[in-house]
Amino acid sequence: MGETFAGGLDGAALRMAIVVSRFREEITSHMAGRARATLAEHGVAEADVDVAYVPGAFELPFAARRLAESGRYQAVICIGAVIKGETSHDVYISTQVALGIGEVARDTGVPVVFGVITPNTYEQAVERAERQDKGREAALTALEMANLTRLLRPD
Repeated sequence: MGETFAGGLDGAALRMAIVVSRFREEITSHMAGRARATLAEHGVAEADVDVAYVPGAFELPFAARRLAESGRYQAVICIGAVIKGETSHDVYISTQVALGIGEVARDTGVPVVFGVITPNTYEQAVERAERQDKGREAALTALEMANLTRLLRPD
């Protein structure tokens, strides 16, 4: 039987970055706060969590790439909210954000977490941000992937 690799949730030796969209700030600030609190619960020092703010979700991949390429972070968490409106604009934004975040992770080898919610209504956004605690979920994913990445590094 071969080896099994699993990343844990110990954040004691990790540096993390969070990129937060200011658009729909009442939603994204809550998610970012929950992400920070979750990182702290798992041992990431407050001084080891840097936060960058961008105007909207579309700008998340750009800032995530700069942070990931800096070599300072074991993971980058992207926080945003794209709520469906009267047009299909949300589809174009969501698609490009998802593709961009995935591309940054693949290109840099740094886990970049998709903490972007894409609900149909404002009420659903509140539900996902608060009751479903998507900020916490994104932080847990970042912790696990950062630790797994360390295990999977070629020597």
